[in-house]
Parts: sequence; C-alpha cells; structure tokens
Amino acid sequence: MTTLQSVPALGTHPAAGSLPSRAETREQLSKATYDLLVIGGGILGISTAWHAAQSGLRVALVDAGDFAGATSSASSKLLHGGLRYLQTGAVKLVAENHFERRAVSRQVAPHLANPLTFYLPVYKGGPHGAAKLGAGVFAYSALSAFGDGVGHLLSPAKAAQDVPELRTDNLKAVAVYGDDQMNDARMALMTVRAAVAAGATVLNHAEVTGLRFTRGRVTGAELKDRTTGDEFGVDARLVLNATGPWVDHLRRMEDPNAAPSIRLSKGAHLVLKRTSPWKAALATPIDKYRITFALPWEDMLLLGTTDEEYEGDPGQVEVTEKDTAQILDEAAFSIRDQQLSRDLITYSFAGLRVLPGGPGDTSKAKRETVVTEGRGGMLSVAGGKWTTFRHIGRTVMKKLESLPGHPLGEDYEPVSTLPKRLPLPGIANPNAVAHRLLVDGPAPGPRMAADTAKHLATHYGSLSFDIARMANENPELARRIHPDAPEIWAQVAYARDHEWAETADDVLRRRTTLTIRGLATDEIRAEVESMLRK
Repeated sequence: MTTLQSVPALGTHPAAGSLPSRAETREQLSKATYDLLVIGGGILGISTAWHAAQSGLRVALVDAGDFAGATSSASSKLLHGGLRYLQTGAVKLVAENHFERRAVSRQVAPHLANPLTFYLPVYKGGPHGAAKLGAGVFAYSALSAFGDGVGHLLSPAKAAQDVPELRTDNLKAVAVYGDDQMNDARMALMTVRAAVAAGATVLNHAEVTGLRFTRGRVTGAELKDRTTGDEFGVDARLVLNATGPWVDHLRRMEDPNAAPSIRLSKGAHLVLKRTSPWKAALATPIDKYRITFALPWEDMLLLGTTDEEYEGDPGQVEVTEKDTAQILDEAAFSIRDQQLSRDLITYSFAGLRVLPGGPGDTSKAKRETVVTEGRGGMLSVAGGKWTTFRHIGRTVMKKLESLPGHPLGEDYEPVSTLPKRLPLPGIANPNAVAHRLLVDGPAPGPRMAADTAKHLATHYGSLSFDIARMANENPELARRIHPDAPEIWAQVAYARDHEWAETADDVLRRRTTLTIRGLATDEIRAEVESMLRK
C-alpha cells in the first residue's frame, strides 16, 4: 500500500511563487546555451524535458500553442493496458502498459487519476462470444497482477443497475475489467510543473520560425512570441523535435528533402450531459479490432472514438457531422436512445494519433514510439500512448545517452539511476484533501461547496490549498465561474500566476472544465480575458 504525503492544514501549506514574466523567460532563453531544447509541449516533449532536467541537463521547452494544446488534451482520458492489444497477441505490451498505468495512478499521480470499472457487453450476434471475452478480461487482469480485481463475467441485470442506460435487448453477458481515468490536460500541466521544479525553462505560445545551424548541425531555433510578436532565439547543444502531428514539418526545416516519417489518424469524441449517474464505463466491441467507449468523466459522458486516416493541416482537425453520426450510431449498440439525444451534446473535440509511416488500416497500426536522427543531428520523437508517457521520456533520454558526439556533461545523471516513481506536484490522497478543504476554511464566511472541494482535490491535489487561500483572502475569487460548474474564480488567477495561462482557451478548455461542459459563455470568456491581463 502506498503511503501518500500527509495533507497540511489549510493555513500551513507553503504557497508557490509566481512565474517569471514572459519577457523574463524570453531573455533567459535567449541568453543561455542549453544542453537540450525540446520543441513541442505535448506530453512526449513534456515528459522528456522532465526526465532531462532530473538528469541534470539544462533544458528548455517551447511550444507554438499551449502546453497539451493539441493531441495531448484530445485523448480518451484513459490510463489503460490496452485490452484490444491482446487480440493481436501483444501480451508483453499489455503488461508494460499496465505497469506504467499502475505506477502513475498509485505512486506518481494518485491525485490526478482514478480507478474506473469497465463493462464490456456481449450481445447476440456480436463480434466476440462471452467465453472468449471472459477469458480475455481474466488474462487482462492477470497481466495487471490482479491489482484491479479479477476480470470476470457479470449478469446483464446487475450491469443495468450500475449503468441505467445500458441496452439489455439480446444482451447475453457483460465482461468486467479495471483501468484508470484522468483529465489529460491537468496531468500534462502537472508534469510541466515537475519539469520546471527540476530546473527546466518553459514557454508556451512561442512558435519556431526557423532552426539555427553550426557547421551543418542543428544548434538551436528562432522563435516568435505569439502573444507579443517579439522574436528571439535559443541556442542548444541538442534539439529534440517532439511536435507530434507537425513532426515532419520541423524535419523539413532541418532537411527540405526529408521523407515523410509518420501518418496521422483522427480520433473524435463527444461530451454529453448525463441523464443519470453511471457507476461504470462501457467498452463496446464494434468489430474484431475496434471498441467504442462510453465513459463517465467530469460529471459528463464521454463518447468515442473514431479512427480514420487524416491528411489535412493538423491545425485544422475538427469533428465533422460524419464523425458525430458515427459516434452516436456506434454508442447506440449498447446505450439507450434517451442518453444519445443531440440536445445533450455540450462539446466535441478531435485529436490526431501519430503513427509510424506505412500502409494498412490505421485502427490496426501499432501505437509505438519512433525516435529518429536527422542529417543535422536533430532528434525527432513521435507516437506512443498517453499511458506510457514516463516510459517514453526515459526511452528518449536513453537514446540521447547512446548518441556519439553528444557528451551530456559531467553533471549528467543517467536516466537509469533516477527515482523510478517520482511523484508529480500536489501528490496527496484527494479524499483527505477534499475533507480538509471543507473543514479547515476560516470562519466567519461561507464554507467551500462540497463539489468545489472535490473538484480542486482531484485536479490539483494538495496544491488546492493555495487556491483556497486565494479565495479566502479575496471573496470575489471564491465565486463560482458558472453556477452549473464546480470551478471558482481563484482557479483563473491561479492559472495566470502559476500555470502559464495566456488565453481564455488556456483557462476554459485546459485548466478548467468550463468549455467541455458547454458553459464557456461570451460573458465568462470576457471576464477571464480581463483577469488574465491584470
């Protein structure tokens, strides 16, 4: 059993210092020479910057948009072993995924991840039989050392009690297994904080306009601050291209003749209001390889995902009417119509999976990480799964260690010697944090609402006390942003001062849940933008 750090009383938690200004960060980036410049603030770049900084390297991380602003905040929000990989015999991969999932959800970020029970319905005429799925979920749980219980079969009647909207017509059985769930944007932001705590310098909304070369080697980048228009540059001994769907765009800056290295697959999701509480998620087989998910998430219902090849501009990916119809049609295999009304949709989003280049159906392609070195010495990393973000960071660092001609300095500590389960900031038992927020508020004055306390605890962990202190000192910041959401205005000020929020979307889409709930009104956006300028 993991022992989490004790939860301090509300008045005793040490406050975090405010971030340096963008001007100060730009000056720091332009004056120093870094061991490693990471271009791309998705989870792969963030994880690599975190591990590199832990190893003693001088690290800079930049992104043209927000941290986790694209694919990394458009996932299915799961930390999972990958049940469908058993279908292809990838037993070792599932075991490795489970190891990483358990490490993140138990030791690294228990305040940001929560266990989720999955029901896999077996319908008459479906692609898989009950016996096969029963054996599959048992094997799946065995590969996780039965840490989430033993995979088994459940009666349709019992499953319908936990998921009231479950279709029971022709339902023969329900297979049960366990995985974990997260808010991907929050997990990414906490990993940025961990990288900065380890010594990394970071800047979002900073676009790379060109690469710097020394005797044919890539030794930095030219950048433009998208918020001010200021131009500056960064020098580095090694540059890592972790730009996800844009990885080949940057490779062509290094070498105009670089051949394509990846292909893209679009995954779309819908967010709906729930018509009743769900105690479990649904994972419904569509065919031999594909599963569609219905996940209780952030008090909503998350449906998806699609999987189709994408060849357009990565910055223009969006959910189409075809995507919406497909997601709702596939969800209707196992969910009753009243939960699938289009009137319940509050938000939709699409992300791009980065897959190794090559032919074939994207739904059957391996979700593997590819690390390549270009003619100018720039490393490019692409692909992989959210669940294994720590493993990918370590993999990239091992690649750096093996490169000839790239000495990493006498202070470098090999990644193999780093702590295996270093926690993310705010680690604490979220139930204990929520309880302390409710009982330790100062009197006189209103107590914090229970849903706000729970929300803070599961999105910030013990850092919630910094937000609570801001609300206690300024009653205006204790107000709810919207009456139908748990967030308070102190979170906006906190996002501005401690989490690199520069735009209303940074706050409403990635640092809070207002956008996904369909509550980011024009009035709220205007007030958020006003607060960000203070």
